[in-house]
Amino acid sequence: MDLVNQVFRLKDELTTSIRKLKDNGVKLAEAERDYKIKLCETVLRLKDEGQTSTNINFMIYGVKEVAELRFKRDVAQTIYDTNQEFINSTKLQLRLLEAQISREWGNGSNG
Repeated sequence: MDLVNQVFRLKDELTTSIRKLKDNGVKLAEAERDYKIKLCETVLRLKDEGQTSTNINFMIYGVKEVAELRFKRDVAQTIYDTNQEFINSTKLQLRLLEAQISREWGNGSNG
């Protein structure tokens, strides 16, 4: 019965993680949007200030606001990817437990 309880616990964790993945996906999309908007605004501002394309490509990622939003985007991506890996790990644990239950119950019914 302990194995069955573990399966139910993991299924609950999986459901919770999938809900979190949705939230984290929205946060990632928002961070990506904010970063791209600031990047574009900054490029346009630098062009208006007379910077050349070569200089802009060199300078843009060192602009504090752009760098901060890129960092937030990268952190959001890491959280999203970690959430996905946790889901995959939980699914694997569930499959292993279900296989173990099948073996134990299968052996018990044959004996």
